[in-house]
Amino acid sequence: MPGENLTRDEARARAKLLAVERYEVALDLRSAVGEHTGSGPRTFRSTTTIRFRCAEPGAAAFADLLAPSVTSLRLNGRELDPAAVFDGSRIALDGLAAENELVVDAQCAYSRTGEGLHRFVDPEDGEVYLYTQYEPADARRVFANFEQPDLKGPFTFSVTAPEGWTVLSNGTVDRVEPSGADDGATTSHFVPTRPISTYITAVLAGPYHHESDLYRRTLPDGSELEIPLGALCRKGLAKHFDAGDIFTVTKQGLDFFHDHFDYPYPFGKYDQAFVPEYNLGAMENPGCVTFREEFVFRGKVTQASYESRANVILHEMAHMWFGDLVTMEWWDDLWLKESFADFMGAFALVGATRFTDGWITFANRRKAWAYRADQLPSTHPVTADIRDLEDAKLNFDGITYAKGASVLKQLVAYVGQDAFLEGARRYFKRHAYGNTRLSDLLSVLGETSGRDMATWSRAWLETAGVNAFTPLATYDAEGHITELAVEQQAAESHPTLRPHRVAVGLYRKEAPAGERPGALVRYARAEVDVDGPRTVVPELTGASRPDLILVNDDDLTYCKIRFDEGSLDTLRQHLGELTDPLARALSWSALWNLTRDALLPARDYLELVRRFAGAESDIGVLQMVQAWALSALHHYSAPGAREAAGAQLAEVALSELRLAEPGSGHQLAWARFFAQVAVADSELRMLSGLLDGTARIDGLDVDQELRWTFLAALASSGQADEALITAELARDDTASGKRHQVRCLAARPSAAVKAEAWDAVVESDRLSNALVEATISGFDQPGQRELLAPYTPRYFEVIERIWQERSIEIGMAIVRGLFPSAQGDTRALEAADTWLDGHPDAAPALRRLVLEARDDLARALRGQECDERAAA
Repeated sequence: MPGENLTRDEARARAKLLAVERYEVALDLRSAVGEHTGSGPRTFRSTTTIRFRCAEPGAAAFADLLAPSVTSLRLNGRELDPAAVFDGSRIALDGLAAENELVVDAQCAYSRTGEGLHRFVDPEDGEVYLYTQYEPADARRVFANFEQPDLKGPFTFSVTAPEGWTVLSNGTVDRVEPSGADDGATTSHFVPTRPISTYITAVLAGPYHHESDLYRRTLPDGSELEIPLGALCRKGLAKHFDAGDIFTVTKQGLDFFHDHFDYPYPFGKYDQAFVPEYNLGAMENPGCVTFREEFVFRGKVTQASYESRANVILHEMAHMWFGDLVTMEWWDDLWLKESFADFMGAFALVGATRFTDGWITFANRRKAWAYRADQLPSTHPVTADIRDLEDAKLNFDGITYAKGASVLKQLVAYVGQDAFLEGARRYFKRHAYGNTRLSDLLSVLGETSGRDMATWSRAWLETAGVNAFTPLATYDAEGHITELAVEQQAAESHPTLRPHRVAVGLYRKEAPAGERPGALVRYARAEVDVDGPRTVVPELTGASRPDLILVNDDDLTYCKIRFDEGSLDTLRQHLGELTDPLARALSWSALWNLTRDALLPARDYLELVRRFAGAESDIGVLQMVQAWALSALHHYSAPGAREAAGAQLAEVALSELRLAEPGSGHQLAWARFFAQVAVADSELRMLSGLLDGTARIDGLDVDQELRWTFLAALASSGQADEALITAELARDDTASGKRHQVRCLAARPSAAVKAEAWDAVVESDRLSNALVEATISGFDQPGQRELLAPYTPRYFEVIERIWQERSIEIGMAIVRGLFPSAQGDTRALEAADTWLDGHPDAAPALRRLVLEARDDLARALRGQECDERAAA
C-alpha cells in the first residue's frame, strides 16, 4: 500500500470510479475522561457506514482510515479480515458492486497535535475539551471515508459523550437520548447535512461555555430566514469572552453576504467555537466554525486585534459559499476558496463593520505575507500543481491566500465590481453542492464582464512571481512634467510582465485648508492600464513637479513599489507628513521591500522607524512597522551595528511609550515593542519595576498578558530565573499561562536550558502541539547566537527522522522553527546547502521547507552586506 500520502492521480481515478450516497458516523467519546490505563494511545470507538456507487462493478478501490486498530469490517454484508485489508492508513476494497455498503468499526486515537480529534485537558480545572480539525485530510483519523474534496456526501453524525457535555456538529441536533449505559452519558443524533466534503465535517464536545443569539432576515421572495447563532469557549475563558461583539460582526457579515451573493446561507445554524491548542487561525466547517482561542482576549489589546478577529470571522463566513457550498475538485484549485475568502473578508470588513480602514491592513499586512512567499524558491502560480497531500498542506501559504486575494482585488478593478459579484452569484447557483475547477469560474466571469478571462488567467493565475513598478519622470524648465512613465520589471526566474490597472498619485508639501502645516498631500492622480515594460501616463503630463510619485496609489494591483530618487529623498525627510493613511501604509511596505531586497540599508529603514513610527496614526500599520523593525535589527543589520541600533530603538520606544496617550492602543504597542528591544541594564530594571509595581507609566495597565511579555524579555536576557517564572505561573495557572511559562523557560540564556528545550521537542513527543510551538519560540532567541550555534549540525542530522516519525503538523513546526536562522551567518547557509546537495531524494515537502528557510537566510545575509557597504 502506498501509505498516507494520497496522490492527485489516485484521487482522480477513485473519483471516476466511485460516487458517495451518504455517510453515517457514530463516535463514542466517553473514553476522553478518566484515567488512561492502556499502553498505547488513548482511543475512542468510531463506527462508520458508507453507502456508495461504483461505475465499474467488480473493480477494486480503497477507503481511507488512520487508526491504531480496526475491530471489524463488512462490505456488502461480507465480513473482511482487518489484518488482510487494512494497513493502518487504507482499507482495500475488492469486488465492488454497483451499489455498496461499507461498515467500519474502529478504534481511533485522540490527537495531541491538533490533527483529527484533538483532546485537551485544561490545567486550571481538569476539564476535557475535544474538537476536530481535518484540513486537508485528517477526517480519516476520526472515521473511515474517501478523503478527497470531490467525493462529497451527506453526513449523519451521532455522538456519545459524558453527562453534561455540549456536543456540536455541522447540523442541528435532532434528538438526545441516554446512551444505554449506567454512566449518565447521552447520545446526540444530528440531522443529515447537505452534501459536503470530508475535510469540513466537524465534531466538538466538552463542557464549553455556550452563548446564543438569532439572526433574522426577510428574503427577496418574502420568506423569513432564521439562523440560530452560537459562540463557545472553554469555561476558564468565559470571563474574558466578548460574545456580543462576535455576534455583532457575525450578523453584519451575514447581512453583507446576503446582500451581495443572492444565495441564502445554506447550512442552517451558525456556531463559532474558540478552541484550545489550535494549529490554524480558523476553519470553515459549515455550521460549526472553529477558531484559535487566542481570539478571546485575556488582556487589553489594540483595535488591530479586534479588526483581525473580525476579518477572520468574515473570511470563514465567506467560505460558507466559496469552499463549502461550491468546493474545488482537488487542491490545485485551493485558491478557489482561500483567495476568495481572503478577499471577501476584507471586502466585507470595510463594507459592513466598524473597521472601515480594512484595506489599509490588507495592503500593509496581508500583502507583506504574499510578497515574501512569491519571492521564495518555492513560489508557485495561484492555481498550483498539487501532486499529493503533502504538497497541499504546504500550499496554505501567502500566495494561495494573500496574493490570490490581491489578484482578485485587481480583477475587480479590471472587470468592475458589479460584473465580479454577478459572476459569483451565477457560480453559486450553477455549482451548488458540487465541485469546480478554474475553468468553471472563468466561464461565469467571462459571461458577466465580456472580458477575455483566459488571457487574464494565464497572466495572473497561472504564472508565479511579483512585478516591480518604478516611476520615471522628465520635467521642463518650469518644473512641469513632460512625461511620466511606469517601468515594469520582473525577476529573471519569473519573467512574466502582467497587465495591471494602476493608479499613480502625485504628492507635494503644502498646507491646504484643514491640513496641518507642511503636510504631504496628493494633488493629482490618474489610472492607467500598465502592460509591458514601459507605460506612459498621459493624464499627468503638464502637472507641476511632485515631491513624491506613488505608483499603485490606492493599492489597486499586486506589485512591489519602487521610488525615483527624489521621491525616496522626500520619504526620508517627510514620511510622517503623508496625510493619507493608505499612502503611508503603502510607503512603509515599499520601504520594507526595498530593505528585504538589499536596495535600502537596514540602518536607513531603522532611521525611518526612529523618526516617523511615532507619528503613525493607524495602530495596525504601527504594529507591522515595529515587527519589520525587529526583523531589520536582528537579521538585516550588519552584525557590528546591531548593538547600537538596538539601543537607539529602545530609546525611541521608551520615549514614545511615555509620550503616548495614557491607556491608548499606541501606548500598549510601544510597551510591547520596548520589551522586545530592551537590553540595557536600565531598560531591564524598568521592565522589572513595571512587573513588581515599583515603576509606573501613567495609563499603562500591566495586565497578565503584558506581564508575560515583560517577563519573556527578562528571561531571554538572563534577568528572570526559573523561580520567578514559576511564581508567575502560580499567578496565572491556566492553559495560556502554561504556554507562556514554557516559552520563558526555554528563552533563558543557558546551555543546559537550550539542551533541555531541544530534547523536549526533538527527542520526545510528549509535548502537545501548543507546547512544541511555545518551546521552539523560547529556544530561538536572536541575541543568543553563540548558544544556538552547536545546534546547526544537529538540526540537519535529525530533520529527516523528524519528518518520518512525526505528524506533518509537528514536522512542519520543528523544521521551520528550529532552522538555524538566528545564527544569522554563512555557517548556517553552508550547512543548509550541504544538506540540500546531499539529500536530493528527501521528501519534496521537507526539501521545500529547508529551501524556504535557506532563502530567507540568504536574503538576510545580502541585507547585511548592503548595510555594511552603507557604513563604509
